[in-house]
Amino acid sequence: MATTTQTSAAPAPATVHRTGRRWGATVLGVVILAVMLFPLYWMVNTALQPDASLVDVAPVPTGLDLSGFSSALADQGTNLLTSLAVALGAVAICLAVSAPAAYGLAQFGLRGGRTIVFGTLITQMVPGIVIANALYSAYVDLGLVNSYFGLMLADASLGIPFAIVLMRAFMVSIPREVIEAAEVDGAGRVRTFVRVVLPMSRNSLITAGLFSFLYAWSDFMFALTLNTTDDVKPITLGIYQYIGAHVGDWGSVMAASVLSAVPAAVLLVLSQKYIAAGITGGSVK
Repeated sequence: MATTTQTSAAPAPATVHRTGRRWGATVLGVVILAVMLFPLYWMVNTALQPDASLVDVAPVPTGLDLSGFSSALADQGTNLLTSLAVALGAVAICLAVSAPAAYGLAQFGLRGGRTIVFGTLITQMVPGIVIANALYSAYVDLGLVNSYFGLMLADASLGIPFAIVLMRAFMVSIPREVIEAAEVDGAGRVRTFVRVVLPMSRNSLITAGLFSFLYAWSDFMFALTLNTTDDVKPITLGIYQYIGAHVGDWGSVMAASVLSAVPAAVLLVLSQKYIAAGITGGSVK
């Protein structure tokens, strides 16, 4: 009886080439990610070595020393709460203004609507220092300097243009028949907006609110310009002054920076699926 021998065929050159390209792309992606995350790692590493000077920080922490975080919380805890209150207030103001504006631009067929949207985008190009100086003069007359509401209002202005453009792109894709059906059932424009449009625009609302929160949380220009006392001191301004007062205690400074980055990082992780849906939701009508 004749026996047959099976020989495994060698991989095709094209398959080997594709596999090599995939491995190369993976290695390149890992290297780029490592470079981008290195400042964050070094910040955490320094925060865990509060007794070491900036030039003597070990590449890898040898112990878990949290005294820097305790010191940072004691000195900057109030500033963290201030930033949280200001950022949440800015989000509320931003959504209260931008959601109706986006709905009007998307569904009412306003004359010059495209020009308004273009002008909204142009406002993003104005340097922040110009706006801050103009606001300071107005705030002095209005009595809003060194106030929570004044800082909330200024920080909300950072996110309103982006929120209007984002939500308008999403609300344009809402079928007109859905809105007309609600109006036929007796709902007015306000009720239709609240009961129909806003629930359907949930992803864009969450995305706009998140970016508005990040704008307000990371704001430094308005916090420095519109506050002349320590009554309202966000964490960005607190860290800036903390460096000057504790330039030799870099462990506490870096610990305060890590604490300030935690809320933004947590929000980004929890809402990443809504961000993807909110950004791409208005791309297909």
